[in-house]
Amino acid sequence: MRFFHRSAPQHLYTTPRTPGAHLVAQFSPGQLVHHTLFDYRGVIVDVDPTFQRSSEWYKRVALTRPPKDLPWYRVLVHDSNGETYVAERNLELDLMEDPIEHPRIDQFFSTFNEGIYHKKGLLN
Repeated sequence: MRFFHRSAPQHLYTTPRTPGAHLVAQFSPGQLVHHTLFDYRGVIVDVDPTFQRSSEWYKRVALTRPPKDLPWYRVLVHDSNGETYVAERNLELDLMEDPIEHPRIDQFFSTFNEGIYHKKGLLN
């Protein structure tokens, strides 16, 4: 079952699989997530409705071959300088609600409140 953090907006996309059908991304920018395979925390900074990298990247990096026709996310990795590109199926909500330590966090977000980062320039 999918659930959303209380104040995170949902992203609605039209999916190429079924014309006219809509797909809801499970996570939104600012939400804290946990990578289920590699056991790291991070924060979503961008959402792609489907895989947007090259076939070469997919073959080299996405070794578990997650679906390309579902959402993928850019994630800033906690306690590192890293950013990852992750398929939705490999993420779950991080319920710790502690801030992420990353040198680029201020490039994307201006505030952190109740376990969610808020983008610069947006009002809640």
